[in-house]
Amino acid sequence: MKNMFNGLLQRIFSVFKQKEKKTGETIYEEEEKTVVSEIYSFWDYINPLENTQAHHILSVIGFDEWVPMDEIKRRIQELFSIEYKNDRSLYPYIKTLVDVGLLETTSAGGKRKWRKKDLIIRIKEKIKERAEEEARLLAFDKSIQ
Repeated sequence: MKNMFNGLLQRIFSVFKQKEKKTGETIYEEEEKTVVSEIYSFWDYINPLENTQAHHILSVIGFDEWVPMDEIKRRIQELFSIEYKNDRSLYPYIKTLVDVGLLETTSAGGKRKWRKKDLIIRIKEKIKERAEEEARLLAFDKSIQ
């Protein structure tokens, strides 16, 4: 009876005790220990032609805030000292960037606002290493035959 009571108390108190973490313990899957992943931003590889409307739009719109059209025009004027004769010519460029998936849009209170999408590319293993491994396997297969 005493052993049963002690066992019950130990179980109750074990809930309140803080478990010690083992060194080297990870919350990620075992697979990710062996595979080194690389993370790239898609925006590092997009280079629109300079002094084009697409370049101006992508230069003044950021990731963290929704920007309305009047603010886009103001920023272009301030950064590039360019004022378009027809301000409406920016809309087709923005629409194309939204359709392609580079920008996202919201419409609140009758005003449209835009911001860049955060496009991340995650590569689990390097292509060069994979090609080297395949070359080694082919050389091994040829040596066996």
